[in-house]
Amino acid sequence: MNDTRRMLAEMADPLFAELGPGATVERDWDRVEELGLPLLLVPEEDGGFGGNWEDALTVLRLAGYHALALPLAERVLAARTDDLASGDGFLLGAFARCAQIAGALDAALAMSVSYANERQQFGRPLGKFQAVQQSLATFASEAAAANCAATGAAQALDRGGDASFEIAAAKLRANRAVGVGTSLAHQVHGAIGFTQEYGLHPLTTRLWEWRSQFGNDAYWSRFLGDRVIERGAEAFWPDLVARTD
Repeated sequence: MNDTRRMLAEMADPLFAELGPGATVERDWDRVEELGLPLLLVPEEDGGFGGNWEDALTVLRLAGYHALALPLAERVLAARTDDLASGDGFLLGAFARCAQIAGALDAALAMSVSYANERQQFGRPLGKFQAVQQSLATFASEAAAANCAATGAAQALDRGGDASFEIAAAKLRANRAVGVGTSLAHQVHGAIGFTQEYGLHPLTTRLWEWRSQFGNDAYWSRFLGDRVIERGAEAFWPDLVARTD
């Protein structure tokens, strides 16, 4: 993490943690605006922060991690683009959801690990049981994959040009991770994970929402399949390698 993103994280993290899933636009939006976060992607010469897409990833991941109940992603993108209803706006919305999903998965994983280490079953912590350990390891792999995919999409956006392939792959991978991760989180927690007072509830509720927004699994699977068919079999591996440079 470079100095700019470290500074952004140090600004945003404590505020998002304080506001969390109970935040409202009427009561709390001014505090977000005071930090200049809605103008994160607006150039400095236009009065904005002048950040790039990896900076946006840092902030939106934290918003997802704390299940922030404010339209920060939408406001950041609206300030950056003239028409969010356009094809580009849809792609950028998918990227924003990838970032939020990555953060929320990390939070749900941390919560699951903590609960497994604290909850006693048959005289020992749940985390000592091999089946639980395997579930948490699978969850960790899914969360890591979602984070890596989101990072790849942000880097593609920062390179300029067409980032639709990377965003499509990232959203599909994030969607799949939501399905596995939320299921495992609730298996580890049992009934308490579904109670509204418990912290897992707002995280998984938002994860299920974000999975379906800006393209579900079927949408992005078709998108990627059509792109590969259009390019042809001979171009598949060179295209894949070129996009990871």
